[in-house]
Amino acid sequence: MRLGAGTFAACCVAIEVLGVAIFLRGFFPVPVRSSAGTGQQSELPAPEPSAGATSNWTKLPPPLFSKVVIVLIDALRDDFVFGPKGMKFMPYTTYLVEKGASHSFVAEAKPPTVTMPRIKALMTGSLPGFIDIVRNLDSPVLLEDSVIRQAKAAGKRIVFYGDETWVKLFPKHFAEYDGTTSFFVSDYTEVDNNVTRHLDQVLKRGDWDMLILHYLGLDHIGHVSGPNSPLIGHKLREMDGVLMKIHTSLLSQEKERALPSLLVLCGDHGMSDTGSHGASSMEEVSTPLIFISSAFERKPGGIRHPVRVQQTDLAATLAIGLGLPIPKDSVGSLLFPVVERRPMREQLRFLHLNTVQLSKLLQENVATYEKEPAFEQFKMSERLHGNWVRLYLEEGRSDVILGLGTKVVKQYLEALKTLSTALSTQGAQYDVYSMAMGTAMVLEHPARPRPRWSELELLLLLGTLGHMLSLGASSFVEEEHQTWYFLVNTLCLALSQQMHRSFLEDDQAVPTLPTADVACKVQARPVLPGDLRKWTVLASPWLVLVCCRMLRSLNQTGVQWAHRPDLGHWLTSSDHKAELSALAALSLLVIFLLTQRGCSPVSKGALALGLLGVYCYRVAVGNLLFPWRPDSRAISKGIIEARFVYVFVLGILFTGTKDLLRSQVLAAEHKIKTMGLWEIFSGLILLAALLFRPHNLPVLALSLLTQAVLANFVWKPLGHSAVEVTVMHYWFGQAFFYFQGNSNNIATVDISTGFVGFDSYAEAPAVLLTAFGTFAGPLLWASHLVHFLSSEASSGTALGHAGFCYALAGSASAAIYLVLVTALRYHLFIWSVFSPKLLYEGARLLLTAAVCAFCSAMDHTGTSGA
Repeated sequence: MRLGAGTFAACCVAIEVLGVAIFLRGFFPVPVRSSAGTGQQSELPAPEPSAGATSNWTKLPPPLFSKVVIVLIDALRDDFVFGPKGMKFMPYTTYLVEKGASHSFVAEAKPPTVTMPRIKALMTGSLPGFIDIVRNLDSPVLLEDSVIRQAKAAGKRIVFYGDETWVKLFPKHFAEYDGTTSFFVSDYTEVDNNVTRHLDQVLKRGDWDMLILHYLGLDHIGHVSGPNSPLIGHKLREMDGVLMKIHTSLLSQEKERALPSLLVLCGDHGMSDTGSHGASSMEEVSTPLIFISSAFERKPGGIRHPVRVQQTDLAATLAIGLGLPIPKDSVGSLLFPVVERRPMREQLRFLHLNTVQLSKLLQENVATYEKEPAFEQFKMSERLHGNWVRLYLEEGRSDVILGLGTKVVKQYLEALKTLSTALSTQGAQYDVYSMAMGTAMVLEHPARPRPRWSELELLLLLGTLGHMLSLGASSFVEEEHQTWYFLVNTLCLALSQQMHRSFLEDDQAVPTLPTADVACKVQARPVLPGDLRKWTVLASPWLVLVCCRMLRSLNQTGVQWAHRPDLGHWLTSSDHKAELSALAALSLLVIFLLTQRGCSPVSKGALALGLLGVYCYRVAVGNLLFPWRPDSRAISKGIIEARFVYVFVLGILFTGTKDLLRSQVLAAEHKIKTMGLWEIFSGLILLAALLFRPHNLPVLALSLLTQAVLANFVWKPLGHSAVEVTVMHYWFGQAFFYFQGNSNNIATVDISTGFVGFDSYAEAPAVLLTAFGTFAGPLLWASHLVHFLSSEASSGTALGHAGFCYALAGSASAAIYLVLVTALRYHLFIWSVFSPKLLYEGARLLLTAAVCAFCSAMDHTGTSGA
C-alpha cells in the first residue's frame, strides 16, 4: 500500500526534526572547562614566584571583607543607575557612586541575556553555553566550581532570598533561603516584598558571612509595561531604599568587626526598549556593577566614569575578597580597583593567583597554548614578579621597589586581559560529525519535479528559495521581516497582474491553468454577480496590499529600525489609552464578524462572550478603559476575566473537535467536518485575542480580513492549485509572525502571555501559551489552510498535497539554514545573530511537523503515492 502524500511528508518532517536535534547537539559548543572536577579536593594555591630567594607565602591571602551582601536587581540596566533615571529615582545610590566610598563599573553580559546563564556567569566566572537559554525554564543543579561552592567548603554561612533559580542551581549550599518563582511576570510587588520582609531580622542577626538578595519586580515591570513605564520609577525608588537600609546597617556594625563589609549592587542583564531581554543589544547586555565598602578611599576630584568590564569578572573579585580560591572554570579577571589600596605585595599576590588560574585553564583547553601570546605574557609577568619578590625580601620597602611593583602590576593586568580574551574565544568547540549527520538527515527532502511552471508558481518557488539563501547574511537574519514584507507585496502585485490578464482573456474569470494539478485544484466558482464580482476580484489584491502596509506601521521590529517610534508605541502610551480602547473594541468586533460566519449558533454565542471577556480582561489589568469609566484606576491581575475567556476557548475547541471526530469516525456529511475545522480555528482565534497585547489586536483582525479576501476573491475565482494556496499561506504566515512585532531576537518573545489567567507559576501552561502567542501568526494561517482546502477542494488528495508542500517549504528552509550555519560557525555574529535564528528555525520545524501530521490525519485517500 502506497503512503498518501500527507503521511509521507509527516514522516519526512519527523526525520528532519530528529536531524535538527542532532545538529543542535553538535552545534552548541562545550564551554571552556577545567579538567579538575568539582568533586576533587581543592588544589593548593600557587606559591608566590621567587628568583633566587625563598618566599614563605604559599597560602591564600586572608579575606579583605568580613561580610559580603550581593543585591542583584533583575533586568537592571546601567542607565537606570548611572543616567538621569538614577539621579531622579535612586538618589542614595547615585550619592554613593559619585561621592561615596565605592567603585563603579558597567558589566557586559554575554548573550543569551536571560537569568539562569547570567547567574552562572556571575558565580562561576565562566561563559555559559547558548543552549542554557532553554535550560532557563527549569534550571538544573550547577555542577561547575563557583564562589558559592568555595564559600560553603570554607565553612562560610550563606543566606539567600529571592529568585528560586539560585536554589535550583545551588540546592544544598544555603544555610537559610526563601525562593520565589521568577516566571510569574504579572507580579512585581509581592515577589519583592517576599525578599524585603526578611531584611530587618537578618541584618540585625548578623549570623552569616554572605547574604544574596535577588529582586525580580523590575524585570516583571519591563516585560509587562516596558522600560518607560511609570512603574519603573517607583520600583527604582524602592530598590534605592533597600540599598540604603543595607548600607547603613553594615556601617553601624563595622565597629564590632575586624574587617569592613562589602555591598555589591549588580544586574543579571538589562532590558530592551520593549522591556524584554535575551539578545545582544546594548540595553540588554549593559548592567551596573557597584562595589561599596568603607575599605575604599574616594580620591578627591571629579566624578569618575564607570569603566566597562565583563560580567564574568565578578567571580574572581569576590573570591579574592572572601579569601577563597578562584573558581576553576572562571575566565574573568580581578577588578583591580577593589584591591588597589592594599600593600604592593598583596596586590601582586592577588594578580598572580588570577593569572595562574587562567593559564591552567588555557593549558587544559588549547593544545598549542605555549604559542599563545597570552601565555607568553603570563610567563613574562611571573618572571618580573619573581625579581620583585627577591628585591623586596633583600631590601625591604623603598620608592624603587614601589615603582618596579607598579610596572609589574601593569604587566599582570595586560596578561590578565589577554588570557581572558583568549579563553573567551575558545568556546566554539563544535562537534562537526554530529552537525554533518544532522544536516544530512534534514537534507533528505522529497521532491516532485514538475514539467511546466506558471509565472505565479515560479514567483512562489524563487521567492521561497531566495529567502532561504538570504539567511546566510547576518543583516538579512536581523531584518528578515523586510524579506517577507517584500515577498507578500510582490505576491499581491503578481496576483493583480494575473487577474487583469485573466479577465482580459476570458470573461468568465475562471482561467484554465494547464500547469496546475487538476486533482489538487481549488474549485473555481463565482462569488458575486456580474460586473460587481469582476471589480471586487480585481480590487482584492490591492486591499490585501493596503492591509499589509498598515500593519508594517504598527510594530517596528528587527535591529536597524527597532528603536524608531511606531504606531504601537503611540497607542501604548498612557496619553492615548482612549484611542487604544476604541481601536481594540473595533478590532474585536471585526474579529467576531469575520469568525462567526462558519460557527454553529452555540459557538457564535460563546465567541461573542469570549471576545467581550477579552476586553474586560484588558480593562482589569489597566490596558483599556470602559466608556462609562474613563478615569478608572482599579487595576488587578485579571485572573477571573481571563479564566472566563478560557472556558469559552475550551468549549469552542471541544465542540469543533467533537464535530471533526464525528465526521471522521462515523463518515458524517462533509458540512459537519468543515464546521468542526472552522470551530477549532475559531477557538484558536479567541485564544490569540486573549494573549495578544491590545495594540496587536488589529494584527489579528487584519489577518482574518486578508484570509477572507484571498479565499473569496482570489483563490476561488482563479482556481489556484493546492500547492499555490499552500505556499501563499506559508508566506503570509511568516509575514504575520513579524507583523506581531516578533523578530529573530530572543528579546522579542513576550513571556507575559504565559501567565494570562494564572495566579502562580505553572511550567507546562506557561511554555505552551508563550509558544502559541509567539507563533500565533503562522499557526492561524496553517489552521486556515487546512479548513480552506477541506471545504473547497474538489478532491480529498488536496490536503495530502498541501501537507507535502508545507513540509517541503518549512523543512527546506531549516535544511539550508543548517548548511549555512555550519559554514558560518566562526562568524563574528554566530552567537548574537545566527544562533537565536537557529532556535526559531527549530520551533518552526516543529510547527511544520504538526501541520503535516494533521493533514495526514485528514487525508484518508492513501492512493497518492509520494
